[in-house]
Amino acid sequence: MTSSSRSTGAADRAKPCGIHSLDTFALTVPKLSVAEEFFKTFGLDVRTQGKVLSLRTFGEDHTWGTISEGESKRLTHVSFGCFREDFDSLKDRLVSAGVELSVPPPSVNSDGIWFRDPDGLLVELKITHKTSPSQQTRHVVPSISSGKRGAPYRREAQIVRPTRLSHLLLFTANVPHAIDFYCSLLGLRLSDRTGDAIAFLHGIHGSDHHLIAFVKSDGPGLHHSSWDVLGVEDVGLGAMQMVDHGYDRGWGVGRHVLGSNHFYYAGDPWGSYAEYSANMDFVPKGKTWRAKDHLAEDGFYLWGPKPPEDFGVNYETAAGDSGTGVTVA
Repeated sequence: MTSSSRSTGAADRAKPCGIHSLDTFALTVPKLSVAEEFFKTFGLDVRTQGKVLSLRTFGEDHTWGTISEGESKRLTHVSFGCFREDFDSLKDRLVSAGVELSVPPPSVNSDGIWFRDPDGLLVELKITHKTSPSQQTRHVVPSISSGKRGAPYRREAQIVRPTRLSHLLLFTANVPHAIDFYCSLLGLRLSDRTGDAIAFLHGIHGSDHHLIAFVKSDGPGLHHSSWDVLGVEDVGLGAMQMVDHGYDRGWGVGRHVLGSNHFYYAGDPWGSYAEYSANMDFVPKGKTWRAKDHLAEDGFYLWGPKPPEDFGVNYETAAGDSGTGVTVA
């Protein structure tokens, strides 16, 4: 594959053409029943379709993720959605850049095109409706009236149910190469970065501060999937929801600097995380977000507890304990 910056003309790259949504992602895990229990506890609508689990949010028909059984936890592919009028231009960019088109996995019925990114991750581009938000998501801020108790009883706390997939953070062997590929060829734009350690990308048709992000590792993999909830109250309640059910490996509650979202990362049984996220910055369609290269101390978090020592470990690579992950007690 040739470099996109060398093989794609500057005029073509300047066209306002790009993907609009992170449509879905696919994982393999050693045992489906373990995944089903984890994501149900997290608050997702988990459905069984043959030998595959589909991850949905309640009240929505869209499948945000699929999980099948394999020898270890692996991110097998990601799918991005685009508008019909952008599809041919994006395909032409890929082909002109020397990106070899591939075939979909045997179990996937697809009308899109498939190819591999610089880390070898299988990627799908397809025409579909926009699933990312087109305007700032309205989040709930608990109000307290003078002379009245503001918090509900804990016994009456509602189950936290995420509303949508917000983003993925992927491991990559080379952050600059990932930025070049996804921006030059798929039309994403850089939101912020910290040197060559981490980068956040947004869509041109209106999206959160990042719908995908990349962090340096020794190879590809999934660090976390992030799920939007109604507000910081749900972030905290989600944390307790997971801990109360025995999933006590995690990080948060806290707030990021880049993206500004409140977070709690629930550690899954394979060494990665599912994040409750609320109040993220939003980049409207037509708005220029001025990307900056930030100090490491600003690229991580504004406030919160100290993260776990293995928070940045990629358990999908050989260096990450042969990809077996860690077990939730």
